[in-house]
Amino acid sequence: MFCPDCGTWNRGVAKQCAKCNAALPDVRVASEAPGALITSLRQAMGNRYRIIKRLGAGGMADVYAAEHEQLGRPLAVKVMHAHLARDNEMRERVRREAEAASRLVHPLICTPIDYGEVGEVVYLVLPYLGGGCLADDLSKTRTIEANRAVRICAQVATALDYAHRQGVVHRDVKPDNVLFDDDGNAILTDFGIATARLHGRLTAGGRAMGTPHYMAPEQAMGKTLDGRADIYAVGVMLYECLVGFPPFDGVDGYSVGYKHVHEKPVAVNEVDSSVPPALAAIVMRCLAKDPGERPQRGHDLADTLFNYLHQLGDHTPTFVRAVRPDEAPKA
Repeated sequence: MFCPDCGTWNRGVAKQCAKCNAALPDVRVASEAPGALITSLRQAMGNRYRIIKRLGAGGMADVYAAEHEQLGRPLAVKVMHAHLARDNEMRERVRREAEAASRLVHPLICTPIDYGEVGEVVYLVLPYLGGGCLADDLSKTRTIEANRAVRICAQVATALDYAHRQGVVHRDVKPDNVLFDDDGNAILTDFGIATARLHGRLTAGGRAMGTPHYMAPEQAMGKTLDGRADIYAVGVMLYECLVGFPPFDGVDGYSVGYKHVHEKPVAVNEVDSSVPPALAAIVMRCLAKDPGERPQRGHDLADTLFNYLHQLGDHTPTFVRAVRPDEAPKA
């Protein structure tokens, strides 16, 4: 949210402004009483899943810990807020998340298990990931240790490359949508506004959707996107992990989008001189205004980040992408 006193952007979980320390207002979400929600959810889901407890809420949905009744598998259930479920476009967004992400079978993507609509109850069943999310870590520590940040973003880039090859552009890559499994691997989630080959445009032409601080310039202008817009968002995320805030801020989403389009970001190693120049160069390449000057594929970025780690002598085990036959080196 934006601070009402100084206009600085803060995370939704923040209690005080990071800049002026003013108290931030509570985020209140219109919803039914929790007991009524859980009762209606259990009725909608039948006897397949057991709801255990409410984990939290976001701008669109409540999240519950659940368990598969027959298999005992831990799950997470996202339940759309009732007032949003009455909006046909918002329902379509959640349905699209289920449809787009269910086609993506990859170890670094959180693939939905089930989806359902019963009256005003719209829910999505997902694997339960117990390691928290990157946004939580940033809220606690403000920055992320550089090598860990590089590994996280390399894994996200790997997941994005797979999604892009399936024709899916995420369009909302940000720390809130990067979860961690029990081994600390970064898992990409929330394909709610993804665009895919199998869909037409959901919204009217020229309307920008996404989170302003992570939007590529072409996204802020409402243009047709490809996977390089997601690469830009990974660059923003890595920038934030290294210095504690994204490259652009403003009093509202429009002013932030304007800066993405028209202003040059301050080099990350000028903000913090401890950031190695080689890593800063990777970040700033991702933030190029011209998509043609960014890494062209997720694997291009992932390989660059992994090579950076290897040159530092950091050989921490991580997912290694399989080389496709058309990429295999020729003898």
